[in-house]
Amino acid sequence: MLADSLQPGTALADLRRRLSLLERDGRAGRRARLTFDITAIDRQLDAGLLIPALHEASGATPSAGDEAAATAFIAGLAARLGSAPVLWAGRQRDLHAPGIAQLGLHPDRLIRVDASRDEDVLAAMEEALRHGGLSAVIGEIARAGMTATRRLQLAAEARSVTALLLRRHRAAAGAPFAEPSAAHSRWTLAALPSAPLAVDGVGRPRWRLTLVRQRGGEGDAWIVEGCDATGRIALAADAGDRTDRPRIAGRRAA
Repeated sequence: MLADSLQPGTALADLRRRLSLLERDGRAGRRARLTFDITAIDRQLDAGLLIPALHEASGATPSAGDEAAATAFIAGLAARLGSAPVLWAGRQRDLHAPGIAQLGLHPDRLIRVDASRDEDVLAAMEEALRHGGLSAVIGEIARAGMTATRRLQLAAEARSVTALLLRRHRAAAGAPFAEPSAAHSRWTLAALPSAPLAVDGVGRPRWRLTLVRQRGGEGDAWIVEGCDATGRIALAADAGDRTDRPRIAGRRAA
C-alpha cells in the first residue's frame, strides 16, 4: 500500500493535509448560499442567502397585501431550495395551494402541519429539521423567543436545511420583530402598486423588500418585482441597481 512506503513523518503530514481538506470542504458545505441573482442583494448578503440557517420574514404592516407579499417571498425561497419536500406548519388554514404553485412551489412537495399554538409550530419545525430529508422547513408564527429560534438555528445548521419563519401580525403578540432572535436574517415586505402595462391588466406585483437585520452585516432596502413561476424575484425596472443609497443604520448583528 502507498501508506506503507511513506516515512512516518511524511505519512502524518499527508494525513493532516487530507483532514484539512475534508474540514475545508465541510465548512464550504455548511456555508452554501442561495443567490437572488440580483447583484445589489447578493453583494449585501455576502454572495447570497445562507442555506443552513434560520431566516425570518414579515409583512411591513398587518395589511393583507403586506402579509401576502411576505408569504409569497417565503414560498419563492422554498421553491428554489431544491426538489425535496417542504414542511409548512401553521395555525391558519388559509394556505392557497394554486397560488403557491404559481410561485414555483408545487403542492405535491408540500407537507402541511396544522397546529393550534405557536409552540406546536416550533416543535414541528424542530422535529422536521432534525429528521432531515427536506428542502426547507417553514413555520407561520406570531411569537418565538431567543431560545426557540436558537434551537431552530442549530437544527438547521446540523442538517444543512433552511428554516423559514413567517412572522404573523397578531394584536396580542405585539410587533413581529419585537423580540430578539437567533435568525441569520430578518426581512419585511411591503406591497407596492404594480408597474403599469401597455394593455389592460394587472402587472407583476412589486414589493419594497427590506433586509432589517443580518448577522455580521448591515441592512438595506430594494424595490423588487414579486416572485415569478420559478420563485425568483427581480429588481424593479425603474429602481436601478443602485449602490449609493444610504444603508439602514443600526441593524448589524454579531
